[in-house]
Amino acid sequence: MLQSMGKEISSFPLPEIDESHDSTRGDPREIIEESSIVVERDDMNLPDQLNDEQRSAFNKIMNAVGSAQGSVFFVDGPGGTGKTFLYRALLATVRGNGDIEVATATSGVAASIMPAGRTAHSRFKIPLNIEEGSYCSFTKQSGTAKLLQMASLIIWDEASMTKRQAVEALDMSMRDIMGCPRSPFGGKTIVFGGDFRQVLPVIRKGTRSQITEATLRRSYLWDCMVQLKLVRNMRAQSDAWFADYLLRVGNGTEEVNKEGNIGLPSDICLECKGNETDLERLIDTVFPNLNDNLTDPNYIICRAILSTRNEFVDRINMKMIERFRGDVMTYHSFD
Repeated sequence: MLQSMGKEISSFPLPEIDESHDSTRGDPREIIEESSIVVERDDMNLPDQLNDEQRSAFNKIMNAVGSAQGSVFFVDGPGGTGKTFLYRALLATVRGNGDIEVATATSGVAASIMPAGRTAHSRFKIPLNIEEGSYCSFTKQSGTAKLLQMASLIIWDEASMTKRQAVEALDMSMRDIMGCPRSPFGGKTIVFGGDFRQVLPVIRKGTRSQITEATLRRSYLWDCMVQLKLVRNMRAQSDAWFADYLLRVGNGTEEVNKEGNIGLPSDICLECKGNETDLERLIDTVFPNLNDNLTDPNYIICRAILSTRNEFVDRINMKMIERFRGDVMTYHSFD
């Protein structure tokens, strides 16, 4: 293609391909990728910034990593208590020591905010149609198996959202590749995290009991897990009442009305009048003085409007775009 346009690849300032890893070490691609991760300088300072709860969890996990005897942890904490912050501190410490750590999460969004994070289904080759007794789709000789064998620590965030059968499939597969059939996860140190107050495993047309039965709490592995709790809400430090309110709702201790519903305080609600002004008022409330703050990154990243359906998202986005000053520019692309 380049030659047809009178060009050569040397005409472009592309970095040279370094094949030394493949030729001299013969390591699988998965191990080369994990070994090549560069730890950000700011992340190396994260362990010094942990609060008391996070510090306690950090020390217990790192002691298990250092002993190499294998432990299974579950970090239980509502949103905002700093689970991801703790994971990043662990990642930086283990990788900074030259060891391999595997960072995964149930959802792509959660995986994307961890350095070199991957979804658990992608990293562990978990079957899409998971059943009781299923194994992960990798062999003992595969790069994935060798990566897990070499890993000093494995993290799986948002495990509360996944079906227990997926976690059990990883457990049985790791017992097999590690040659330790009696040790959970083959004797590896693994950290699960999540919040059972939030989204649970999705069971198509499932009843409450079926959904509960699919959670990790119903797994034979649950009793093997050391529980580490995070309670202090770091995101809502300036609003202690709201943090406590969220915790009461999540724990099911908030008062309900006669219909069994929880009433939201009026000061955090926007009245719905059932007309076209509702969306305009919502935007004005969440994004006041929008055009005056468009160049302020902190203004933009500190607020958002969430919706349950894509069609509503499109409506909100169109309304927002209509408010932007300036001329509309149309750019055409071709495949």
